[in-house]
Amino acid sequence: MKAMILAAGLGNRMRPLTNHTPKPLLCAGGKPLIEYHLENMRRAGIRDVIINLAYLGEKIQAHLGDGQQFGLNIIYSMEPEPLETGGAILHALDLLGEEPFLLVNGDVWCDLEFAQFIRQPFVENTPAENQLGHLLLVPNPEFHPQGDFALASNGLLLDDPEKTYSQRFTFGGISLLKPELIANYPEKRQAFPLVEVLRGAISNRQLTGQVHHGHWSDIGTPVRLHLLEDYLSA
Repeated sequence: MKAMILAAGLGNRMRPLTNHTPKPLLCAGGKPLIEYHLENMRRAGIRDVIINLAYLGEKIQAHLGDGQQFGLNIIYSMEPEPLETGGAILHALDLLGEEPFLLVNGDVWCDLEFAQFIRQPFVENTPAENQLGHLLLVPNPEFHPQGDFALASNGLLLDDPEKTYSQRFTFGGISLLKPELIANYPEKRQAFPLVEVLRGAISNRQLTGQVHHGHWSDIGTPVRLHLLEDYLSA
């Protein structure tokens, strides 16, 4: 299995920390955020990792190199400008191949072991014959109290734009996806968000999910980075 880390964002909400440092290289617990993902992928038996680059991407490439220091083979998907999450995957499809891949946002931190996550039935024994992905959900954080999706008892994700379900969860930025989710998306274009693809697939009953109740952080602001630092230093 291959993995992809989304690392091309501008990090505007993290300024001034990201004026000269790309967000995936910001440190918490004495280590750049992206290195936690790489080490987790190595423990899961993943060897090939694609990282998309745009803003200050040359600094990420210079820091990580070809990945040998992590026991990985890192390939970079260079973007002339940020293509948003959906466009980034579309741009990297030739590198990802035809098998399901692990997708991770470069600006999240989670204590979930990827080795556990990639052993879902989605990989070994697809529970729905048209299933295109499996998402990690987390309890809604304070900064996103309404959540994103609901979860049916059989594991299918439910879109809920009218917020009719009493229990909704937040997408944790970690997922297993089949390449055809993006390749066959009828409204794909150079730059587009992954969430619109996910909502379309959910409406077609093509995505499942699971809820993680461990520690998870979306490092979207300096305050959240400091909170993660405090947690890792405790």
